[in-house]
Amino acid sequence: MQRILVSGVAALLLVVSGLWFWQTQANQPNLIPAAPPPEAISDALPQAGANAPAFGPAPPEAPKASREEMRFNRYDRNRDELISRLEMMGSRTKAFKALDRDGNNLLTFEEWAAATGERFAGADRNKDQLLTRKEFAQTRPKQAEKPACRC
Repeated sequence: MQRILVSGVAALLLVVSGLWFWQTQANQPNLIPAAPPPEAISDALPQAGANAPAFGPAPPEAPKASREEMRFNRYDRNRDELISRLEMMGSRTKAFKALDRDGNNLLTFEEWAAATGERFAGADRNKDQLLTRKEFAQTRPKQAEKPACRC
């Protein structure tokens, strides 16, 4: 019984001290300055002084990105400095769609083998079912032509 009485008194003291602290803070003066009157606010741009320079120093040159940085940036589509699997594989979708004959977004062995067989048959000029070095070089995918300038 004595514990209940002591805890009740402690709770009452805690509530009273909280109310006292709250009231003392409410009576403190407001330290936030008042807003200036509307006529004192100007929308005009600031003016430079009479002897201010006309032009400032030139901005620093941006560092040229290395070859690896340019490759990384090509894959990082959303520019979050991270390459997700989706971003990495996104550049290969055109080649994948060319192999996926039935368009179900699944590449079967038959679809892959047909494309490979067609490439082999196209490279085998003399139709002897063997590829020479010269014929094998024809199986390499064609590279896109690079532009003459970097415009």
